[in-house]
Amino acid sequence: MLLKLEVRPEPSAWWSYASPLLALWVTVLIGIALFSALGKDPLSGLEVFFWEPVRSAYALGELAVKATPLLLIALGLAVCFRANVWNIGAEGQYVLGAIAASGVALLADPGTSRWIVLPILLAGVLGGVFWAGITACLRDRFNANEILVSLMLVYVAVLLLGFMVSGPWKDPQGYNFPQTKTFDLVTRIPRLFNGSRVSIGVLLALLGVLGTWVFLFRTQAGFAQQVGGLAPAAARYAGYSSRRALWLALLVSGGLAGLAGALEVAGPIGQLTPYVPVGYGFAAIIVAYVGRLHPVGMVLSSILMSMFYIGGELAQSRLGLPKSLTGVFQGLLLFTLLACDTLVNYRFKWVR
Repeated sequence: MLLKLEVRPEPSAWWSYASPLLALWVTVLIGIALFSALGKDPLSGLEVFFWEPVRSAYALGELAVKATPLLLIALGLAVCFRANVWNIGAEGQYVLGAIAASGVALLADPGTSRWIVLPILLAGVLGGVFWAGITACLRDRFNANEILVSLMLVYVAVLLLGFMVSGPWKDPQGYNFPQTKTFDLVTRIPRLFNGSRVSIGVLLALLGVLGTWVFLFRTQAGFAQQVGGLAPAAARYAGYSSRRALWLALLVSGGLAGLAGALEVAGPIGQLTPYVPVGYGFAAIIVAYVGRLHPVGMVLSSILMSMFYIGGELAQSRLGLPKSLTGVFQGLLLFTLLACDTLVNYRFKWVR
């Protein structure tokens, strides 16, 4: 008897939801083996990744702080991916949003109205839109591959960030560190609770979830985006514009990534530094796919991914493990998800 894969008559709806859960369990099992191979107690390793981030109100607040940019970027990427537009450069759009928002924050006076926060966030959105628009323009006018263009623009954005914090915007009283001065208190994103770093960014992310759901599943424009991704020929026959879908997907994605960057520099960080790009734009790709490109699913997957970020930091400080362990768990989750997704279209069958 042999065990072989057989094509299902139609994709399994049950496995489309169960596959991410199975992938998470497989990731946990591989993590246990990994901790054992490194000579660490597996239970202690799992504790810092899955218990410490939720054990207290402050820990939950930090979880929300990490999940907010991941969720915002993933929402934009979901619009792109459903339209078959492969924006891999959300990290660059995130960085440009942070740079643009910092420019407005640095111009503000201490006596400025608290409403200056709105122009700061708007500048972040426009920065991300501008950076994504470069990719859209090159794809539209010259048929350039959006994967390569958006990815290469990430490195341009990081170099631009390094130039700004080491040159024109460098804090003259910052002991020669490549960073801007700390933003004035009036320009900082309002926090929701005293003693916590949770800001109104969480509310904006939840509004983004609602807005994305309405756009994708309750509007004709969202329907056109998805038809263009699933069946381009049918979309053209129905009169839907592929150019409009391309521009809309990239500009929405860039705007949300830029908003995430603005919330970070005007929120938890409080200044522009070379350490703003921490991989949120790339991790959000995993968030989008683990969440099945559905706004509600991405809420859960962004929380899971932020647990990996916090767990990686705690594993470094408490267990002496390398910081790269966060990336290892992110990669494991993605690869196990791709493997488990096989069960959506295939099933195991014993044959002679």
